[in-house]
Amino acid sequence: MAGMETSGVEREAGASMRTWIAVGGCMVGALIAVLDIQITNSSLPQIEGGIGTGSDNGTWISTAYLIGEIIMIPLTDYLSRVFTFRRALLGNLGLFLLFSVCCAFATNLSEMIMFRGLQGLTGGVMIPMAFTRVLTTIPRRQQPTGLAAFALTATFGPAIGPTIGGYLTENYGWQYIFFINLVPGALMFGLLYPTLERTKMNLALLRDGDWLGIAFMAVGLASLQTVLDEGNKDDWFGSPYIVYLAILAAIALTIFIIIELVVEKPAVQLRLLAHRNFGLGTLANIIVGFALYGSVYVLPAYLNGVQGYNAEQTGLVLAWAGLPQLLIIPFVPLLQKHFDRRAIVSVGLAIFAASCFLNTHLSFDDGGPQFMITNIVRAIGQAVVIAPLIGIATIGIPREQSGAASGLFNMMRSLGGAVGTATLATIITKREQFHSNIIGQSVTPYGNNVGQFLTDMQQYFLAHGAGDIGHAHHEAEILLGTLVQQQSFVMAFSDTFYILGVLLSLAVVVVLLTRGPSPT
Repeated sequence: MAGMETSGVEREAGASMRTWIAVGGCMVGALIAVLDIQITNSSLPQIEGGIGTGSDNGTWISTAYLIGEIIMIPLTDYLSRVFTFRRALLGNLGLFLLFSVCCAFATNLSEMIMFRGLQGLTGGVMIPMAFTRVLTTIPRRQQPTGLAAFALTATFGPAIGPTIGGYLTENYGWQYIFFINLVPGALMFGLLYPTLERTKMNLALLRDGDWLGIAFMAVGLASLQTVLDEGNKDDWFGSPYIVYLAILAAIALTIFIIIELVVEKPAVQLRLLAHRNFGLGTLANIIVGFALYGSVYVLPAYLNGVQGYNAEQTGLVLAWAGLPQLLIIPFVPLLQKHFDRRAIVSVGLAIFAASCFLNTHLSFDDGGPQFMITNIVRAIGQAVVIAPLIGIATIGIPREQSGAASGLFNMMRSLGGAVGTATLATIITKREQFHSNIIGQSVTPYGNNVGQFLTDMQQYFLAHGAGDIGHAHHEAEILLGTLVQQQSFVMAFSDTFYILGVLLSLAVVVVLLTRGPSPT
């Protein structure tokens, strides 16, 4: 023989530079879409003051965006098949930037809710498209790198959003949390316009659209999200408004599920959940969303309510849960080459759970510096979870169904986050009431320690201009009640972190029930 024999199996060619540039542009879009979920949370008081509304209504500023995003994410695959990937992505990018500017110039609550909802609709397209781009254009051996980049948008975005929002609000004004989108938006357009392939639209698909299913999904998800965000404030099912919305959500979503399971061309491929790995992976993903967005809600609420932190101070504390991920996530593809993905995800979830358990013994003395270690631990856990979890969930999913899988997978994580935020807000309220009642039974004026405290505080207030003994004693009792309430509040947050740790531990069990990849 004149030469050596070559292998019968050719090594899969790597992705071109043009492909990677397009993937990078999509990742920028996913990042700004995820950022905008949380970027307003630390700045709500300033935004409420700017548009002249109260704190009870200000939560709609976040809710409107999340409703729009959750509705649009599962529809992205259908829209990209009708209008092409290029037109759907670049068109929605332009609209997203337009509505971002409109939010900055909103003068009342109605305008802000409308523009935030439209911003969520257009931003929701960019998250699953980044996911889909990796699965459909990058060779399988290079997909861990692309999925690691997507994981960075999914976990780094929520953690760093309040940091960016708080800094911009305190130093430049709340309007700049919307103007800032123009910078990455311009970068995204510059990366995608020359690299995304041009294809013909398939408008004929509009005739075959699952419009009835889409309508029931939109009504059901919008009603459910409203119930979740307004329920705690309105005492849940003690409010007729919440009861009616909950019934509407249940009916609409039930009809939607039935439609998607029986029609020939469903808008959302719920049948994919029958795949063992995709179904279990999605369940784990819901729990991750619950804990990811829930922890981003709980920690700022504690820092603001107990420690009196402003938006910028809160953002700086949360940065320790985001910035370390920039150093860790690039090494996740290397881990996937040497370790089973299920092991990586399980360890990551266990580390994430450990960070929550470390926060179960809070006290008045715990402020930003005390959360540095737990936030770094949390960052390590979050960084290694998303990318390999996606790999586990998509085992056995055909490439042509990647878009549908992407929409469903990402929608469920966002929905898990919405449920998590609402659930944890309720837990904090109920546990604060529980601990207040327990402590109140022990704190009576007849106890020696309590009596001594009241006497000491009475003397203090008399020495500082209380006027008479009766008034000074009343001030001492008010102070005692405030301390009881604060202690109950702190204990409620400790309970909440414990619940997050338990849920993440259950997610480990779910992941271990999945199958590993086949030898082929």
